Amino acid sequence: MIDHILLSEETIAKRLDVLAKEIDVAYAGKELLAVGILKGSVFFLTDLLKRLQVPVAVDFLQVRSYAGTSSSGNINIVHDLSMDILDKDVLLFEDVIDSGLTLRKILALLGSRKPRSLRIAALLKKKLPENRDIPVDFLGFEIGPEFVVGYGLDLDEKYRNLPHVAVWDPAR
Repeated sequence: MIDHILLSEETIAKRLDVLAKEIDVAYAGKELLAVGILKGSVFFLTDLLKRLQVPVAVDFLQVRSYAGTSSSGNINIVHDLSMDILDKDVLLFEDVIDSGLTLRKILALLGSRKPRSLRIAALLKKKLPENRDIPVDFLGFEIGPEFVVGYGLDLDEKYRNLPHVAVWDPAR
């Protein structure tokens, strides 16, 4: 069950305003290719992109790595990009960086396709030793290790539609 709201809709919106300004400065004079990791990043990606001034193209990559509240350890690419990213400025949108296992595989895959630049925008990054080495260029919030749902984040495909991020407690 949902234990408590961690990040309100208003808190998220204010942070996205700040991130949009940072991204506009970083990509001024460039064309940006935003790559969303399906399905979790959709809310974050669309809400943030609506705030940007730089020209943006959008593509999606879908991977599967979670079963319930924990990573399965297996990473499967379900849907690959439809655009060539060679010599493009790519900004990868992730909902939450947990162990970093999935993100490392995605970064290696996209890096091998030789984009001009490859940066990360993440709504959330958990404070975990396993992901300390993953540089996030545009970070919404750093959170603890708790399992969260809402604003695109799910538990077995449920709760994505919540307008906020909430802590899930299976004991409640």
